[in-house]
Amino acid sequence: MAVLVTGGAGYIGSHMVLSLLEQGEDVTILDNLSTGLWWLVPPQARLVKSDIGDQAVLDDILGAKSYDAIIHFAGSIVVPESVADPLSYYLNNTVKSREVLAAAVRHRVPRFIFSSTAAVYGMPETGMVDEKAPLQPISPYGASKLMSEQMLADVGRAHGLSYAILRYFNVAGADDDGRSGQSNPQATHLIKIASQTALGQRPFM
Repeated sequence: MAVLVTGGAGYIGSHMVLSLLEQGEDVTILDNLSTGLWWLVPPQARLVKSDIGDQAVLDDILGAKSYDAIIHFAGSIVVPESVADPLSYYLNNTVKSREVLAAAVRHRVPRFIFSSTAAVYGMPETGMVDEKAPLQPISPYGASKLMSEQMLADVGRAHGLSYAILRYFNVAGADDDGRSGQSNPQATHLIKIASQTALGQRPFM
């Protein structure tokens, strides 16, 4: 299979790239490296350094050969930042996701996997959350992702695009062989913050 992975030089995206390559898939990464790291890109994958909202670049990539799937990880993920600058989140997470979807439709890519977030659930009333829980985001980050989910569902119905949506919360861990892990010093993931607090590198409160 030929797979385009947006944000494939990032934390979660790089793990997906490694998994795809281990299965013998043909992987192209589209990443502007604003938060991604070039050294997380394996030599077996092709890296296109550009913005996911650039239609000309998307057409060049998807027009070069027949792709079987797009896995869309690229996006902004810091909740407080989204509250301070909501327009940048609606641009990067929603408007540019629309551009990726439009390119998928134009080039008849049959499958699409979207990296969303558990932030679409907001503050659930129950401790355990399943897929049927109410969707009521409380931050522009969560709202921007939910809007993209709705677009994807509408496009799937209109164009027969098969899709899956991943909603996770505070992903943690690293590759067993040390090829990828949480390496961004600005990362705000819960496990990283808890570990730094336990080591005395961050105040408790």
